[in-house]
Amino acid sequence: MINKQYKLPDGYKPADLVYPDVPFIFSEKIEKRMLRKTAADALEKMFAGALKDGVHLAGVSGYRSEATQTRLFNNYVKRDGEEKARTYSAVPGHSEHQTGLAIDLSGTDGKCAAESCFAGTEEANWLAAHAAEYGFIIRYPEGKQAITGYMYEPWHVRYVGKDIAASIAERGITLEEYYDAVPVSK
Repeated sequence: MINKQYKLPDGYKPADLVYPDVPFIFSEKIEKRMLRKTAADALEKMFAGALKDGVHLAGVSGYRSEATQTRLFNNYVKRDGEEKARTYSAVPGHSEHQTGLAIDLSGTDGKCAAESCFAGTEEANWLAAHAAEYGFIIRYPEGKQAITGYMYEPWHVRYVGKDIAASIAERGITLEEYYDAVPVSK
C-alpha cells in the first residue's frame, strides 16, 4: 500500500510497464499511458465490459515517474499552497501512480477528466458499480478523506486484484481499512 504514510523506495519504477490497448483522452504514447502488465490486462477487460454496457471510458493518467510527480506536486503547491495541494496530490514517492497500478479515468470526451464534475456521470456510476468485478477499487471514496488523506476522487482507480476488490466493495471500506492501517487523517 502506498499513501501519505507508506512511501515507495527512491527511484522506484516497475519493470513490467506496458501500454494498455484502450482509448485515452490524448493520442501520444507517453509515460502516463502505461500501467503494469496485470493492471493493463484487467483495464482492457474493464473497458470492454463498460463498452458492452454502452459506457465509453478513456484513460487520463496512469503511470507517473517520481520526477513527473515532483514537477506536478510543486506546480500545485505554487498554485494552491502546500496544505491544499496535499488534499488532492501526493508528495513525490507517495503517489499510487508511480506503482503503475493506478489510473485516472474519464469519458472519451475528456470532459471532467480528473475533476469533481466527474462524480455522477454515467462513467463514474458505471465504475462505482463494476470496477471491483475487474479487480479495481475507487481508491479515494466519498466520505473517507479522514482515512485516505485525499478528497473524493471517483476517477482514480487502483488495481488490487478481484478478491481484494470484491471484499473492499462489499464492505464499503478503503484500502487502509482493508489492511487495518492507521488512518491518515490529513
